[in-house]
This record gives sequence, C-alpha cells and structure tokens, in this order.
Amino acid sequence: MDIRNIAIIAHVDHGKTTLVDSLLKLTKTKIGHDRPDERVMDSNDLERERGITIFSKNASVHYGDTKINIIDTPGHADFGGEVERVLKMADGALLLVDAKEGPMPQTKFVLKKALQLGLRVIVVINKIDKKDARCEYVLNTTFDLFGDLGATDRQLDFPVIYASAISGKAGYEDNLAAMTDITPIFETVIKEIPAPQGNPDAPLQMLVVSLQMDNYKGKLGIGRIFNGRVKKGDTIMHISRDGVQTKQKVTALLAFEGLEKTEIENAQAGDIILLAGVSDVSIGDTIADATTPVALDMLEIEQPTVKMTFRVNDSPFNGKEKGTKNTSRLLRERLDFELETDVALRVVPGDSADNFIVSGRGELHLAILIEKMRREGYELQVTRPQVVTHQENGVEMEPAEDVFVEVPENYAGTVIEKLGKRRGEMKDYHVHEGHANIHFLIPTRGLIGYRNEFMTDTKGTGVLNALFHGFVAWVDNLSTSNHGSLIAFETGVTTAYSLESAEARGNLFVGPAVDVYEGQIVGQNAKDDDLEVNVCKEKRLSNMRTSGADMATKLEPHRTLTLEEMIEYIGDDEWVEITPGALRMRKQFLNATDRKRNSR
Repeated sequence: MDIRNIAIIAHVDHGKTTLVDSLLKLTKTKIGHDRPDERVMDSNDLERERGITIFSKNASVHYGDTKINIIDTPGHADFGGEVERVLKMADGALLLVDAKEGPMPQTKFVLKKALQLGLRVIVVINKIDKKDARCEYVLNTTFDLFGDLGATDRQLDFPVIYASAISGKAGYEDNLAAMTDITPIFETVIKEIPAPQGNPDAPLQMLVVSLQMDNYKGKLGIGRIFNGRVKKGDTIMHISRDGVQTKQKVTALLAFEGLEKTEIENAQAGDIILLAGVSDVSIGDTIADATTPVALDMLEIEQPTVKMTFRVNDSPFNGKEKGTKNTSRLLRERLDFELETDVALRVVPGDSADNFIVSGRGELHLAILIEKMRREGYELQVTRPQVVTHQENGVEMEPAEDVFVEVPENYAGTVIEKLGKRRGEMKDYHVHEGHANIHFLIPTRGLIGYRNEFMTDTKGTGVLNALFHGFVAWVDNLSTSNHGSLIAFETGVTTAYSLESAEARGNLFVGPAVDVYEGQIVGQNAKDDDLEVNVCKEKRLSNMRTSGADMATKLEPHRTLTLEEMIEYIGDDEWVEITPGALRMRKQFLNATDRKRNSR
C-alpha cells in the first residue's frame, strides 16, 4: 500500500485540530460519521476545556489508493517533549499559520525541529475567511522564518495552500469563493511528501515514541517501523534505552483506522503501528530483529527548565473533599507512572519522605500534570515554581526565554518598564496598525508570576508568548513584583459581614459561606506585606433598634483564580492546595506564631 506519514504543526489556536476534522470528514472515515462534533482529535477533557492540543495523537485516512497517517502535535512549547518524539515518525509536515497573525513563537519551535529532521514542509495559510486576513504578508513572514531557521534550498521552495479549515475548503489561490472542498491538501501531500524510505527486506527496526495502556492487551508501544517486517506471534528483540536486550513475543499488532485501533496480522517498513507483548517497553526503546538486533538512535529530549515541590496534603481539610489518594506512597507511584509516558519530566526525592521535586518544560507542563492527578482523586500541595540551573565551566547557568509581546501602543511603556526590572533585554520593537510588537530576551525567573500582572496592566488586551531560548549565565539584580496576602485569622465559615470589612484591604479570593482555615490565603493585600483578617466574624444581634435602617451588605465580586494563576501568584512561603473538590492557597506555616518564628 502507498503510504504517507505527515505531522501537523502549528501555534496554539491556528486551526490544527479543526483541519484534521475536515480531512477525516472528507474521506468519510468512521470518525467523520460517528462523531460529527467539532475537534474530534481533542479527545481529552482537558484539551476540550482549554481548546488546545496537549497530547500527540495518531489517525489515518485513505485517499484513493494512498493511506495517510496523520500525527497531531501539541502547539505549546511546554509540551515540546511530545513534539520531538512524534516528529520521528513523519516524512513531512503540514505547517498551519493563521492568515492574520502569521507565524508565532511556538510555530518557530516546532518548525525548527521539523527542519532539523529534514522533513518536507507544506505551508497551509489557514483562516483566510477572517475579515482582516493578510495572506501576502503572512507568506512573506513565513518565508523569512524558514530562512532564519536554516532551511535548505529545497525546504525554502515550499508549496503553499490557502484554506478555511472550519469551512472544510482549500485551494492554491487566495480565493475562498473558488474553493469547493479540502481535496487540494490531499493532492499536495501525495505529490510533495515522500513515501517512507525503509527497506522491508532488512532486519526489523522499530522506534517506540509513545505508549498506551489496553485493558486486555497490556502496554502498547506506538512507533514507526523503519526497516523490516513484523507479524503477530513473531519473536523480537527488545533493546532498552540502556542497551539491555531481551527476547519477547509479539502478542498483538494494531494500526490506526481513523482514530480507532484495528488489529492487523502483519506490518512492514513505513507503517505506524501499536505493538503488544513487551511488558517493560518504554519510550525510546527499539524493537529489533531477534537474530540480528540493531538499535536505532536514541531520542534526544531537551532538559527541563522549571521545578516544583509536590508533597502530600496536610491541611486541616485533608480528606474532606472527595480525595481518595493522599499518601506519599501513592503520590510516588503516580509520578513514576507519569515518567513512563512523559520523557520531558524528571522526579527526584525531596528533603523528606513526603516531598518530591518535579521538573518540567514549563509551568503549563506541570499544571496539566497536577490537574490530571486532581481529577484522578489525588490530594497534594505544590510550591512556587523555581528554575532549574546547572554548572558549565564553573559558571551557574539558568534558562532564558524569548518573549514576544503584542499590546496596544499606549501600554507598551508599562510593559517595557516592568520587563526591564525583571532583566528583560529588548531585542526588537515595531508598531503595526496601532499595536506594538516587542521581542525580549529574559531569564525564565523574570517571567514567573508576571503573566497575571501583564493582563492587568494591558486591561486584558495584550498577548504574550514565550519560547525557550537556552541557558544563559545567572543574571543578578533581578527584581520581581512583591505582593502581600490577606490571611484567614481563624478556622470557620466566611460571612458577608466580615468580608465587607476585609475587601477594603484588597482583592478577595473567596465569597460568603465558604469554609476556610487559619493560615489560608483569602485575598491579595493592597500593600506588599501580609495581613491577617477575620473573615468569619458574625454580626452581633440585639433587641435594640439602630438609629437608622440596617443597610444590606453589598460585596464586590470576588476573584476566582485558576490553577495556573494560583501557581503564578504564590510566594516562596506559600503553597497551593489541590483536592478533587477545591483549589486553595495557604501559608507554609498556618499559625501566625510559627510564621514569625520561621521569619526570624
């Protein structure tokens, strides 16, 4: 069978998953009929809620006599570990760029990886139905990006398709009215993307790039066969990342049809398959011929940049909110399980048996892990993110980010001032249609806790994207904005009467009739120091009439923080408490006397 293996890469919200929907529906696969809802590739609840692709997924469609294996990649740089792995399975890529925004920072990250692997890239300028689309500008900017990333002459001569994925239309010219369906994308893929080059008669070599669990077949290794053939019942050699070789038997082979997995009897070079029977298979392992085993090159994954301490929940509300897993043993087992499927994650023991230091590619990377654990019934607490450093030639190195900011021009001065204090170095500044586009190079430390402040400073109109730049020498004199917290004075239930007094001190995070405990953070102080407030005090009632009619208590709407916002907000002496029923922030030491003793 004629095969094409393609990855679809794009910045967050440029229409990647919507395009896959259109491809599935045009070819009338099972998915197209059985699940007509939008974004069928975003099968995870977290992905649907956030509108972004977090986990790479595979699908396949048949166009004529050609089977096209589609690899949907995450668009966020924090999930670069996924991207780097799955691109190994592809021979080409579809690069989606928004017809208004053009290439964005995370487009650059994934595209760089694809070009380094020598993939043939087809550019799809999507969302041409936008009223402010500027296709010619986007095409020129994309060409410049290819050049900046060191593309070869062949890669620079990329084919271009214009599309409106949500309408299911594409064409070779920027004219939506002349388009009928998404067929031009299929035709270009078959013409431009090379078929797999592996030799089916050579000894077997398959690289495992992802894992899935099956209730009946056990652990499934997902990967591409680079050389050779394999069939159900074969004896193969499993070569681990450490080079350890063990003979195993293939108990099942599966392939993707649409988004479903279908059992097959055999597969050969070029196929993307799921293989069962190797119980201890891990990402990066090679499945090789039993008699002449030859390992493939190991996957090189970039190192983590941010770390947080995870620990068991020891708050007064421990175990009272549907949490069923709150022991250090269960927490360790869950983190070990995550390590099997997330090669960009690192876990080491902390300073006690209840603490674990978890490192990842960014705050969102770790926040998604925390949210998954929360939904599985785990209770835990996490600290403020810190950067991961290392030594090079006796110099301490820390991670840095390329930050790309787009704000209305009247807010540019505030952003430049704030990032300047955080040791951000401005690399580029230009204005387009009243919006300032600014490029900074800034230590990752300087970004932690800034995004919320940025949205406040720009009245929600700014856009900030960050891309990992690399490691730089430790930067001194980096100042971040301090904040003071409003801390609950006692354990109890909040009342509107007491909250009315507390809201004069700052912004509240809780409303009335909410259970709180001593040491819990209930708001942000207007000043830079912490302040204890009594939010549980009740109004005294008596039989004496007041001189005037009692006025109804009126409260300002309290501010509800998401998990990511809480992680950004907390200081070095504060924790986020995560349970299946609630998210809270608290002081490390709940008692005021303990906090004073610790500060001394």
